Amino acid sequence: MGAAAGMARLFWVRIIQIAGRKPLSMIVLFTDFGLSGPYVGQMKAVLLRQAPDVPVVDLFADAPRCNPRAASYLLAAYSREFPLDTVFLAVVDPGVGSEQRRAAVVRAQGRWYVGPDNGLFNMVVQRARSASWWDIDWLPSELSNSFHGRDLFAPIAATIATGGEPPGRTVSTQQRIVPGWPEDLPEVVYVDHFGNAITGMRASRLGERNLVVVEGRALGRGRTFSSVAVGEPFWYENSNGLVEIAVNRGSAAELLDLRIGTPVEIR
Repeated sequence: MGAAAGMARLFWVRIIQIAGRKPLSMIVLFTDFGLSGPYVGQMKAVLLRQAPDVPVVDLFADAPRCNPRAASYLLAAYSREFPLDTVFLAVVDPGVGSEQRRAAVVRAQGRWYVGPDNGLFNMVVQRARSASWWDIDWLPSELSNSFHGRDLFAPIAATIATGGEPPGRTVSTQQRIVPGWPEDLPEVVYVDHFGNAITGMRASRLGERNLVVVEGRALGRGRTFSSVAVGEPFWYENSNGLVEIAVNRGSAAELLDLRIGTPVEIR
């Protein structure tokens, strides 16, 4: 076989190998750990050690702090754009280390979620056409009382992302859903660095003429920031389908004194 023919053969063997390989999953981080400090880095070190070929995506490191309820609406909206078999390593865990808080793996709409069973996965399950739930019964050889994100959840996320099974027992999702939460949450659940305030309400449930009332101000709908005058507050459907309150070239959080938990009314 000539050199050219040999190279061609190797080329096509490589193409066939790549084509036949199972597509890589990805691990997406959703935490309230903050943008500074060691915590996200320590989790990534575990993922790199146990799933070195799996890409890791930073989605939120500043999810609503110690607030799994608000974070649940945010997670449901932002996870739906990711491909099937994505593994969400989601940790908003004020009850970490307590005996009352279980640990969970959830599969909803073809995506995986690993984290605390404290309501964080409520909305992804409630909005899914199909969902399964596992109570985690595996424990690592070393488990700190305060950092289950690194010691428990990260190893499990790596296992699932590399084709392993959830280390636990299946239970009914209805046994684990925190009851009484609304389908849409009429309050601010996130404020970004521009000062835009994201609510827990889906914009598809509002009409063009609906007003969003917050801190005594009734805000009309805008399609884009330039739809309104500079300095004017308004609401719009953000890129992930949620009602977001903004100011053209300004900060809605500063102008309207908005923060996570600020209630919103629809008229």
